[in-house]
Amino acid sequence: MDPVPDVVQAALAAAANTPGYPATHGTSALREAAAGWMARRLGVVSPDPAAILPLIGAKEFIAWLPTLLGLGRGQRIGIPALAYPTYAVGARLAGAEAVVVQSTVELGPGRLALLWVNSPSNPTGRVLPPAHLRKLVDWCRERDTILVSDECYLEFGWDDDQPPVSVLHPEVCEGSAEGLLAVHSLSKRSNLAGYRAGFVAGDPALIKGLLEVRKHAGMIVPAPVQAAMIAALGDDAHVDAQRRRYRRRRELLAQALTAAGFVIDDSQGGLYLWATRGEECWETVARLADAGILVAPGVFYGPSGARHVRVALTATDERVEAAVRRLQSETFDER
Repeated sequence: MDPVPDVVQAALAAAANTPGYPATHGTSALREAAAGWMARRLGVVSPDPAAILPLIGAKEFIAWLPTLLGLGRGQRIGIPALAYPTYAVGARLAGAEAVVVQSTVELGPGRLALLWVNSPSNPTGRVLPPAHLRKLVDWCRERDTILVSDECYLEFGWDDDQPPVSVLHPEVCEGSAEGLLAVHSLSKRSNLAGYRAGFVAGDPALIKGLLEVRKHAGMIVPAPVQAAMIAALGDDAHVDAQRRRYRRRRELLAQALTAAGFVIDDSQGGLYLWATRGEECWETVARLADAGILVAPGVFYGPSGARHVRVALTATDERVEAAVRRLQSETFDER
């Protein structure tokens, strides 16, 4: 990954001497910084700082959310057909059942306690339009289902005609966060994977309940990390610079993959290219590994990904350029 921005490193260092216990709810400055970022970058109208909760990285929250909500045996949690594996792991940790949701129309009888949505998607990069998200919000509210939107890549949309939109955007939720949670991460936008920094926002009642449980579970973001998050959320320049890096890598890899016989599907947003050669994904993984290129097999994310691989944009410029040269090699197709 790329370096941590200087402004964030400086904030972390300045807060190093913080021997007291930090607040589980985070400082008011952190929650206000997150609310300001949501209003400024996502178009969320007047986000409530009290309905924001810092996380020890988004993955921790995704894995434990069903348990924190008190879900368990006999309850169903909807996950996308192609999805980040931690959604299903979270259901298992709680003793609930993970149900693959191709379409809410196909669910049949039986209520979902919680439904995950992920746009831009990991692994496919698919971006859901506002009308689609609005239908999901309406569907969930009619059935008293909690809708949780994983928005970790929301600032990285590549199709200007269909930019990613938060589930908390007024066009989607009509200005009400009832029954909704939006999960955000600073790992890729600010290169803070090593800091474990994220936050969740949404329904004040749900946030209040989560806060009470997390207090007793010791799920507290360290004070220096909270200070670093304030700096990261308040500085748009480093994110714009990082976005330019990702766009350049995306263009280079997309051109090289296409020239090497790949078809790229979806990939309108996020930090991955969802690519296929029309063969089993393990054959593609082996072919690329022989060329010194590591990718993720699509089947890791669901059976319908069996003929795709996920190509990440998170390697350094040097490594991406090396991968492009290897894809352009005359011997690649012979492997």
